[in-house]
Amino acid sequence: MTDPPLDDVRLRAAARDLGERDPDLAAILARHGPPPLWARPAGFATLVAIILEQQVSLQSGAAALARLERAARSIEPAAIVALGEEGARAAGQTRQKARYVVELAAAAIDGRFDPDAIAAAGDEEARSSLTSLLGIGRWTADIYLLMALGRPDVWPDGDLALAAAMRRAKGLSGLPDRETQRTIASAWRPHRAVAARMLWQAYLAGER
Repeated sequence: MTDPPLDDVRLRAAARDLGERDPDLAAILARHGPPPLWARPAGFATLVAIILEQQVSLQSGAAALARLERAARSIEPAAIVALGEEGARAAGQTRQKARYVVELAAAAIDGRFDPDAIAAAGDEEARSSLTSLLGIGRWTADIYLLMALGRPDVWPDGDLALAAAMRRAKGLSGLPDRETQRTIASAWRPHRAVAARMLWQAYLAGER
């Protein structure tokens, strides 16, 4: 059984708890208030969007998604398969990401990507199911769990914005590596996904 997904009420309660336990998060909470939920609908279109956001800014990812949707006329599996890799590349996608999104569309059609089954699974099983798909690494899977499924204790280490915000919040001399991020974030259990939102909020406010 998974924990209840985050909603605004649970998020605010978790942010208060984190603020009581960590003075650095308390300072972020005092400056900015509780973070946004930033919820996304579970399913194929959201996972495509997250793939297109890999290693680029959110704005660049959104622009890539818009180009793909214009070319395919829909972010639906059948439409993406019909568009094909060459069509996706003609719409401005890299060769690698064109392959990823078309393969994901095929996986959605043949059942290898089953959003309902993933939503019903625990964090580790859901992550394993996602990372078994071409182009889905740990970061992509964790962002899907965090944003689309509302899992409360997922930490997407390797996220550059989180690393920058953590460096500032904790007064570190440089960007923390993945192991350092995990060590620091372990103190925020069972609300690591809320701590991540608080750090993203600070980053977007220019605290980096």
